[in-house]
Amino acid sequence: MARKKSEIYASLWASCDELRGGMDASQYKDYILSLLFIKYVSDKYAGQPFAPINVPDGASFKDMVALKGKSDIGDQINKKIIAPLAAANQALNQSDFPDFNESSKLGDGKEKVEKLTNLIAIFEDRSLDFSNNRAEGDDILGDAYEYLMRHFATESGKSKGQFYTPAEVSRIMAQIIGIAQAKTSQDTTVYDPTCGSGSLLLKVGDEAGTKVSLYGQEKDSATSGLARMNMILHDNPLAVVMPGNTLTDPKFTDKGRLKQFDYVVANPPFSDKRWSTGLDPLNDPHERFKPFGVPPAKQGDYAYLLHIVRSLKSTGTGACILPHGVLFRGNAEAEIRKSLIRKGYIKAIIGLPANLFYGTGIPACIVVVDKKDAAARKGIFMIDASQGFMKDGPKNRLRSQDIHNIVDAFAKTATIPGYSRMVPVEQIEKNDFNLNLPRYIDSRKSEDRQDIDGHLRGGIPQADIEALSAYWAVCPKLRATLFKECRPGYVTLTVDKAAIKQTIFEHPEFTAFTTGMTAHFAAWKTRTSETLKALKPGFHPKDVIFESSEGLLAHYEGKPLIDKYDVYQHLMDYWAEVMQDDAYLITSDGWKAETYRIIEKDKKGKDKDRGWTCDLIPKQLVVARFFAKEWTEIDRLTGQLAVASAKLAELEEEHGGDEGAFAELDKVNKVNVAARLKEIKGDKDAAEEAAVLKEWQNASETEAELKSKIKAAEAELDAKALAKYPKLTETDIKTLVVDDKWLANIEADIGGEMDRTSQTLTSRVRMLGERYEARMPDLAKRVANLDIKIEQHLKRMGFAW
Repeated sequence: MARKKSEIYASLWASCDELRGGMDASQYKDYILSLLFIKYVSDKYAGQPFAPINVPDGASFKDMVALKGKSDIGDQINKKIIAPLAAANQALNQSDFPDFNESSKLGDGKEKVEKLTNLIAIFEDRSLDFSNNRAEGDDILGDAYEYLMRHFATESGKSKGQFYTPAEVSRIMAQIIGIAQAKTSQDTTVYDPTCGSGSLLLKVGDEAGTKVSLYGQEKDSATSGLARMNMILHDNPLAVVMPGNTLTDPKFTDKGRLKQFDYVVANPPFSDKRWSTGLDPLNDPHERFKPFGVPPAKQGDYAYLLHIVRSLKSTGTGACILPHGVLFRGNAEAEIRKSLIRKGYIKAIIGLPANLFYGTGIPACIVVVDKKDAAARKGIFMIDASQGFMKDGPKNRLRSQDIHNIVDAFAKTATIPGYSRMVPVEQIEKNDFNLNLPRYIDSRKSEDRQDIDGHLRGGIPQADIEALSAYWAVCPKLRATLFKECRPGYVTLTVDKAAIKQTIFEHPEFTAFTTGMTAHFAAWKTRTSETLKALKPGFHPKDVIFESSEGLLAHYEGKPLIDKYDVYQHLMDYWAEVMQDDAYLITSDGWKAETYRIIEKDKKGKDKDRGWTCDLIPKQLVVARFFAKEWTEIDRLTGQLAVASAKLAELEEEHGGDEGAFAELDKVNKVNVAARLKEIKGDKDAAEEAAVLKEWQNASETEAELKSKIKAAEAELDAKALAKYPKLTETDIKTLVVDDKWLANIEADIGGEMDRTSQTLTSRVRMLGERYEARMPDLAKRVANLDIKIEQHLKRMGFAW
């Protein structure tokens, strides 16, 4: 049976435990990823003639396995595996790999042997078979790599996590530069001048409709080696990644001039204070600064942006991640910004949330550069997406809905209040070419203001009621049911506060709306159920979730009172948590529901059988569909048990004091109660005590009997359910997985969204009613009366006021 993707990733991450302690994450990532690389190229290219990567005889992962346990394993890996592999491939250097014999990191003697042996053993997992790796990126490898890189970056800390651009940001950049819509070929060029581990560059390549030519340069030599391996891991063996400082020594030139590309993307180091070291900006041989001005000596953001501008073809598009300061800082940067705007090179600015990136917590933005239509550009499209994110440990993270929102707004150049708009260059000029987003987009949430006149004279302001216009558009008569005018501009509630929820939920218009929305989801559910049940083994799970989620998003387009992106997020969350693993099991093994025993180690290290389970179809789904009668009986017995247990607790609480029936017992239990009853048998003075003890004894026996019945019934049901799995037909399995598991959970989540929408109206109406139900003069009179009462009370007590 195939393993779940999440389990494979977890085991790979657990491999890092072998290395933690001797080095930090920014170092041990090189060992883990190098092993992943050797495993991949061995599976995919070993023994293949004319393969893009040559795996010499004796230098494959299989040969590395043969080194396990050897006293000189580290030295042998360097000499027999890495050295021949690097020598046989022009795209690789031995310096790309870490030293597997370095004692300062791996330890000496037995410690080193055990660490490397255990590491290799983890990569022997049969689930990590890359021989059939799919170039489309819908495979174990690509996601495993992304999983590892995110975790490495998180553990590397603030100063060492810059090798990785969060996948969510990379996805946005890949989509907004328009490569997916362009006619691409192998001649289409994509360049990242600060490529780090290459994740951003690869995302752009994946977005293209065909294979394109990828180029990257990275200052850190170890990271550039990692990027080269990454290109090969992701089926881009012809990508060119060069080491070196892009600003002082750009490696991609054409007849002495900077090579120009169709697309350029970058996530350069923020505010690089040493950008000009080794470079005379006034005499730059590539003339990157001459037309615009020289960036400040200790603020390198515009140096990288100008390098991108110079590296773009006249029809090229680029996107660069930069700190927000580039939008408004003055002096030399203000002049550069003015020149770029006047030339029409800046197409868009996208403001991102703070604390997204691993090297810094400051907010950043994406600057989109487009040379093609520069001369005709009359405005800059701006998006303030700073509020859309989720917390993910110490960092913030963009959700699927945040990414989709940004990309959709950008693609449509949509004007969305508080989020996005096209800003004319004329308006920017009036602001001295300051691009700070709050100048043009007010993303602040509107304040819930108090109405003084409403507090003084009573009544809910009509303005507050108008703010709920989205609800009244759906339920126009509900408004008249809830409110009536008490004076011009103010209304009062027509129902008691306690009845607000019932009035709303039972109103015919609101009932019709909720019924309609339920039917609306049911239509998508029916259509999607048929599509999912038709899946055959070998399908691409990522294609499935893309089609399903995009279909759901389109299905809720224009629907009132519910945000289509919130609905979309529910599906994407469930995909990440459950459905993705299921889909990969099905595409690998087919529609099979295989059970297995759960064996765990106890504290003494012995194996303990913890029962059985099925990853694809949990037991409760089989029980609910095929053994509802048995489950109902267990539920009935459980209810009786709860009553019996409550009775025992009540008796012990009522008669547990010093004078109570249980006072003579050290502990209230079956043995002690029976002994006490025997002791006081025939004692008339203890008759009341005996009655209570007998009552407890009867309740205890009832409880024990019910527990025994429940245990037997559960064991019988467990056996029936286990026996049912082999008898399930493919149709049964599809119904259980698609209808009872996937779509039932998604329906519950989206139903919760509808409930929250309904509760929002109820809560707001109640709050407004409470806020303005008492006038200030009435409150003042009430306070004055209370003062008089307190004064009179104090006088009676003998105190002067």
